[in-house]
Amino acid sequence: MGILGPAGTHSEAAALYLNRQLPEPRRLVIYPDIYDVLQGVMEHEVGEALVPVENSLEGAINVTLDELARSTTLAVERELIWPVHNLLMAKCQPQQVRRIYSHPQPIAQCRAFLETRYPEAEVIKVASTARAAEIVGELPATDGAAAICTERGGALNGLHVLASDVQDNMANSTRFYQLRLRQPQPLHRSSEPPDRELIICQIAGQKAGALCEVLAEFAKRNVNMTRIESRPARTELGEYIFFFDLECEPGRERIREDAIAAVARRCIWLKNLGAFPVLTAMGDRV
Repeated sequence: MGILGPAGTHSEAAALYLNRQLPEPRRLVIYPDIYDVLQGVMEHEVGEALVPVENSLEGAINVTLDELARSTTLAVERELIWPVHNLLMAKCQPQQVRRIYSHPQPIAQCRAFLETRYPEAEVIKVASTARAAEIVGELPATDGAAAICTERGGALNGLHVLASDVQDNMANSTRFYQLRLRQPQPLHRSSEPPDRELIICQIAGQKAGALCEVLAEFAKRNVNMTRIESRPARTELGEYIFFFDLECEPGRERIREDAIAAVARRCIWLKNLGAFPVLTAMGDRV
């Protein structure tokens, strides 16, 4: 299973948790960025990938959405909702912190903490929380450097905890997709009953009411959408790709299929990335 590295990221923590839930744990293969993780699956370097798709505070992970929209081979095997615990870790003492490293997402998630506790500190964005921990671990304590990272990421680099749960919202969580190459029908392959189904489509942006017509197809069949996201189609200004998460209600599979078929007739193109279970990790931290 490909994941975003280096060791000690939230992606690794989520993958380690998921491995404990699977009947056959996966060997984890670390990639430098999300794009490379997804390419690893599409080029058959790994059988699966676990990538972030949305954070509850900062919204969608655009690189993941864009690659899902472009790909004709990826399908969703499972969704994992991962509670995010950000820690401030360093070699120095709290009052000595002058510079704070982290990934842009955790920095945004911890904005209130940083402004309140370290308004004078220089905040430096790096490729991942694990890389932030590596940088701070390589510096002497006298440098006054700290990292917002996972507990494992800090421990791997000789750091100690200055403050725990420094995210602005204690309900902070990230949605991950476990992805693999599309298999022959049926799209839902897991032995677990599906909770969600993901479809991606492009709607004619220049046509008045086009999105309303699509939503009406779901509404008149009482198919519940748990999430709608849009991204630029990258063809021309005003053209968008839409991502719909549909609730999988038992016994209504045929109705959902009819709704998707009706929506497809109103779209430039539509693809179904599969129905899948949703797993929530409660109270875990790595």
